[in-house]
Amino acid sequence: MALLILFTVVCLAVSLVVDQRKTMTGVKRGLDMFLNVLPALLAILALVSVALYLVPEPLIIEFLGRRSGVLGVLIAAAVGAIALIPPFIAFPLANILHSKGVSYSVVAVFVTSLIMVGFVTLPLEIRYFGKKAALLRNALSLIAAIIIGGLIGLFL
Repeated sequence: MALLILFTVVCLAVSLVVDQRKTMTGVKRGLDMFLNVLPALLAILALVSVALYLVPEPLIIEFLGRRSGVLGVLIAAAVGAIALIPPFIAFPLANILHSKGVSYSVVAVFVTSLIMVGFVTLPLEIRYFGKKAALLRNALSLIAAIIIGGLIGLFL
């Protein structure tokens, strides 16, 4: 993380030397974008935190833990496909789930289906891409998520 911060600071310094006006415009635009996203980000973080607090840890372990098997994978795939959580929330959530005893393969299925499958956005996708393309893309993405989880389970 420190290397990434250092790289960012160096790039910003180089950009300031090259064109100070464009750099400041870019920084202001980025800050505005961040401030626009911040309320939604905080709301989602709060909802996820409350949900994790309300759901007892033994229940999470029972349905998604290392011994949950195929049922855990299917639950993770279904929840991931239905949930509308952005990736920048999904990765910290995945870490929390893993720390509570959820296996890497189940976490991988959850995150992959969360990012690739869009049950909630399916009507919009059908409208723009057509029913056949939208359903095929989502079905193949769900299958891919399960395969990815299986492969991660083999190696971790």
